[in-house]
Amino acid sequence: MAAPPGDDTRTSGSALRLDGLVKRYGAKTAVDGLSFGAARGEVTALLGPNGAGKTTTIEICEGFRRADAGTVRVLGLDPAADARALKPRVGVMPQSGGVPGTAKAGEFLRLVAAFHRRPLDPAALLERLGLTEHARTPYRRLSGGQQQRLSLAVALVGRPELVFLDEPTTGLDPQARHATWDLVADLRAAGVSVVLTTHYMEEAERLADHVVVVDHGRVVAQGSPAELTGAERQLRFRARPGLGLEELLAALPAGSAAKESPAGHYLVEGDVRPELLATVTAWCASHGVLAEDLRIERRTLEDVFLELTGRELRS
Repeated sequence: MAAPPGDDTRTSGSALRLDGLVKRYGAKTAVDGLSFGAARGEVTALLGPNGAGKTTTIEICEGFRRADAGTVRVLGLDPAADARALKPRVGVMPQSGGVPGTAKAGEFLRLVAAFHRRPLDPAALLERLGLTEHARTPYRRLSGGQQQRLSLAVALVGRPELVFLDEPTTGLDPQARHATWDLVADLRAAGVSVVLTTHYMEEAERLADHVVVVDHGRVVAQGSPAELTGAERQLRFRARPGLGLEELLAALPAGSAAKESPAGHYLVEGDVRPELLATVTAWCASHGVLAEDLRIERRTLEDVFLELTGRELRS
């Protein structure tokens, strides 16, 4: 079972620990009593709609903002009071920027590497991220995806124990996105702790050991992707729009649910067994339609996310 909101027992060996974190901007409360932990050597994904408080939370953890209440411990230290001790141990990839516009990619990465005692080889890191050809290109002339990859390289070149990745694959093409996923997996295998925010549910489901979903500055659910999505399966198919679902619902086993959304796309949830499949196909036949693209699948993290945070657009 997934842990209830705010109930996180992942305290021993924590890379990150937040307890009752609060941050206000005037009358607006951006973070409202947030509590969760990120274990060492694992990937923790912080998910939430726009305005949920994710970026503010990460910036407090990175020491860029101060909390109004609550405690934060990063590798056991206070990110504000112990910033000097934490800086060489933590890598930060901000949502955007962080590199001077006139700085050449290779030169800037070598400069950052020079501040660390045992950095990764900048040339090898540029090669790994497909930036070797752009090593002499000023940051402002790089494409959006190339800028993202350079920011990732800057976050990793110092061999951090913990790395914060804020929307690391935004603007990347599929090849670069998969290369970034492989790199995150390698970090975990090397024992590096990773805390990432992302709007790509597939990314979180693929990479994260632990997922924390926040909304309106509060934890609404947390657990592993498997715990959050559960073992329940669902049946999806396409057919003529507007078929009445009352007859189908009456024939389905107790506890089942069915809906049409969007038009012509049907979803049946419940104990998906051969009997349920036969009921659905018989219902389609009674309406003189053929169920197309019929498939059985498990709930995804995106399904859970929408259930928890709603479908309305956020600014």
